[in-house]
Formats: sequence, C-alpha cells, structure tokens
Amino acid sequence: MSALTQTTDATGLNSERFAVHLSQRASLPDWWLEAKKAAWNQFNALPLPSRADERWRFSNLKGLDLDGYLLPEEAALHVPHLPDFAHAAEMTFSNRQVVDRSTLPAELAAKGVIFAPFNEALRDHGDLVRRYFQKHPANLGSEKFVALNTALTATGAVLYVPKGVEIDTPLVVQHTLSGDHKAAFPHTIVILEDHAKATLVEYFVSASSQEAHLVSGVNDLHAGPGSQLTYVGVQNWSERTLAFQTNSIAVERDARVLSANVHLGGQQVRHESHSRLLAPGAHSEMCSLTVAHGEQEFDQRTLQTHAAPHTSSNLLYKNVLLDRAHTIFSGLIVVDADAQKTDAYQSNRNLMLSDDASADSLPGLEIQANDVKCTHGATSSRLDPEQLYYLQARGVPPARAHELLVFGFFERVLNKLTDDNLHEALGTFIQEKFKKL
Repeated sequence: MSALTQTTDATGLNSERFAVHLSQRASLPDWWLEAKKAAWNQFNALPLPSRADERWRFSNLKGLDLDGYLLPEEAALHVPHLPDFAHAAEMTFSNRQVVDRSTLPAELAAKGVIFAPFNEALRDHGDLVRRYFQKHPANLGSEKFVALNTALTATGAVLYVPKGVEIDTPLVVQHTLSGDHKAAFPHTIVILEDHAKATLVEYFVSASSQEAHLVSGVNDLHAGPGSQLTYVGVQNWSERTLAFQTNSIAVERDARVLSANVHLGGQQVRHESHSRLLAPGAHSEMCSLTVAHGEQEFDQRTLQTHAAPHTSSNLLYKNVLLDRAHTIFSGLIVVDADAQKTDAYQSNRNLMLSDDASADSLPGLEIQANDVKCTHGATSSRLDPEQLYYLQARGVPPARAHELLVFGFFERVLNKLTDDNLHEALGTFIQEKFKKL
C-alpha cells in the first residue's frame, strides 16, 4: 500500500486529509499537484531523525512528536498587531487564508514587480514558480519536514523583482496561526533579477501563547547578478510550538544578500540556513538574534558553500539564554577546490543569564582550496558585573539594566539593517518579549 493510500500516518494529517487538500487545489498546475504527491510519499518514507544522525547532535529528539496536528479550516478572528514601519506593500495570512493585503504601488507593478500569495503566483506565474521552487534542495537534516511543507503548503508569498528595478521600502508578509494543535506550512520564494534591489520582512506569530502548533516553513531566496537582497525573518510562535524553518540562499555574481533572523517564541525550534556563493563577487551575510527562556530549545544549523573564486561570506549568530533554555549552533564553511580567494567568517556568541542554561556550539571548516581566508569561533560569556553595577548605581532597575546590556549585545546585528524604521521595529519586537519575562 502506498503512502498516498494509507488511512493514517504519524502526524494526524492522514492521507484522507491530504487527498482533500489536493482536491481543493485541482485548478493549480499539474506539475505542482504531482510534486505534492511525491513529497507526501517522501515524507512518509523518511524516518524521524535519530541519534545516529550527526546533523541532529544535541537536539531533543523526544520533542519531535508530530501526533494529532491538523490543518486549520478557517481564519482566526484575532490577528496580532505587530510593530509597524514604512513599507511598500504587505499581505497577512491567518491560518490558511489571506485576510489582509495592500495593493502593490502602481509604479512597481508597471515595472513588472510581482508580489503575490503563493497559490495566486502558481496560477498566474506557474513557470516562474516552477523554475525557482526548491532549485537548491534542503540538505541540513530536515528533509522530512521540508517534504511535509511541499505536500501541504497553501500559504506563503512570491516576490519577483525584474532586472534593474529597485524597491526602496520593505515588503511585509505576516503569518498567523490560531487554534490548538493546528499546523502551518508557509513557503516563500524571492527572486531578484540582475541589479535589482529589495527587502522582504516576514513575521511568524501565534494568536495565542498557549496553543500547541506545528510549523514547517521553507524559503527559497535567489539573488541574480549584481542584485541586493535583504531578508528579515521574525518569529514569536506560542510557547508550545514545534517549528522547523529551512532557508536556501543562492547568490550570483557580484550580488549581496543579508539574511537576518530573530527567534523569540516556540518550545522547540529548528532553523536551517544554507547560503551558496555561486559566482565571483558573490557575498552573503547571515545573522541571527535569539532570546531563549524557560525550557525553550533553539537548534540552528548553517552551511556557507563557496562554489566559485573571489566570494565572501560572514555569519554572526547571537543567543541570549535565561532559565533552563538550550541553544545549539552547528555551522560549516565549505570551500570548493576552485574557490580560490575565498573570504569567509563564522561566529557564534552566547550570553548566559542563568547558571542552568546551556549552549552547544560546533563551528567547522572544510577547505579544499589553498588560497583562502577562513576563520570561525564560538564564545559563551556572562554579563559584565561592572557594567551592571554602573547602571544600577545610577538608578536603573536590575531588569532594565539586563535589558539594556542585552540590546548592546545585539546591536552589532541590528546595525546591519540600513532601514532605521525597520531597525526600530525589530528592537520593539524584542523588547516586548523582555516585558513578559
């Protein structure tokens, strides 16, 4: 019996429900429906991660319980209000529905810019989606959950910016999930042609802090020759969310990509990011900020692949840990034999605010070329007691003093954002978490 005809599977998203999901999309391209069927079979065929898999070292495998989650049928009445900033256009998803959407400015639409929900892009620009959808497949350990995303995705955005078009203000996508034991599978594709420029900000939030959620999201980010792409992902899932996010970044000749992610919510969160430097002059910045409290686990896996000479990459992941929280960072820089003159850097910094918190760091290098500059490092430290004393001696309450020093720790990453309004909005988002601790 094939996986497609089984009546049950490990997720509670059984094959009968998958068949309904597929039938609701019968009007979409045949290649897409076939891809969904293949992905469903792949998901069922692949085992859950095990201790034998080095890519899941230090992870809490007991927490990977996929039982009982279902696709939500209706949008939530409550959609969280998030910090706002000047932006060109936005769309908001609640569960599997588009509940709000602003019109793309006429001048951008006239230049050929596409900013559309995923299913709409499949219908109207199917060839474009097909060309870039998972062009570079996942390979950092979450292949099973990426397959589940392909099989069940119904939300997400497609951003296409034609050659030479520059968008000065960000575009925003918000994903909201509501309902206990509900699941979401957002998929976003960003395509910048030659010398284009754009910023995309994605929010991932739960409507309630106590509902159990399952999320598997995927992003395909493509920067054409000479383009400049900034991607910002910010998540504040519920305290009972099991979340997987897989980002694929492809950087062509003389292109620059800044990928910045902020992690605040979730019970167990796995984030994978693979940046591929494909042609001379390509540059990738990979940044992350995490505030972990309670018994949260944030598992971060990265790969910087230099496949061409004269490429560069810079990775900076910063984690703040409180209570009994646990973070994992495992990063690898790979330099191919022909990738001479590579300049790559990788750093993981952990700020420990509790004796019970733990941070595992595994930076690594795999270099086949002989004319490169590659460095990596990891540190774990505590707040400077003299700095705390200085602030408290001037009347700053202890909690506020901790917050100020944490923001100082984060500032190097936040300063990479050239949009001051976006910088301020992210600072406000992080500050909201500290108010609840």
